[in-house]
Amino acid sequence: REDFSDSTFLLEVDAPLLARAAEPGQFVIVILHDRGERIPLTIADFDTAKGTISLVIQAVGKSTLEMQQRCVAGTHLHALVGPMGYPSELGAQKVVCVGGGLGVAPIYPQLRAFKESGAYVIGVVGFRNQELIFWRDKFEQYCDELIICTDDGSVGIEGRVTLGLEAALKKHADIDRVIAIGPPIMMKACAEI
Repeated sequence: REDFSDSTFLLEVDAPLLARAAEPGQFVIVILHDRGERIPLTIADFDTAKGTISLVIQAVGKSTLEMQQRCVAGTHLHALVGPMGYPSELGAQKVVCVGGGLGVAPIYPQLRAFKESGAYVIGVVGFRNQELIFWRDKFEQYCDELIICTDDGSVGIEGRVTLGLEAALKKHADIDRVIAIGPPIMMKACAEI
């Protein structure tokens, strides 16, 4: 377990079969205990060599708050089902991967897969402030360009990720694809741009 902020934390889960089957864009269903609800969580990372998947969770509701309190190193989950959902389609030469809010973590396997397939990758990630930034080194490893946006301007571009997307589109006329993961209003704004 790694805590990114007071409400956002990462769980690295030992699940070798799931890690081998996981692809970018897929999710799992987690059940914390025998009376727990089914929580869908996007796979934020997977490591086939270690046999693990990573989940980045924001504690905002009853079940995720309970996970934040109970899930420490060595904890066992009642159930973990997946991978589920359709994997992302690759096949672009130049791609912009935009992650805002809780979309920052699940955009990571997307941009890694694009980079590993030979694409030029521009990452655009947004956070409220410098203290909430996580995985910068992981993003830099797989991005040809990384644009960080913060609401308060403490790092990178001051403002929303849409400003970072606009900057990337202005600089590169040959972008094949834009992938955006985050709150619906953010994804709508990216689609409009």
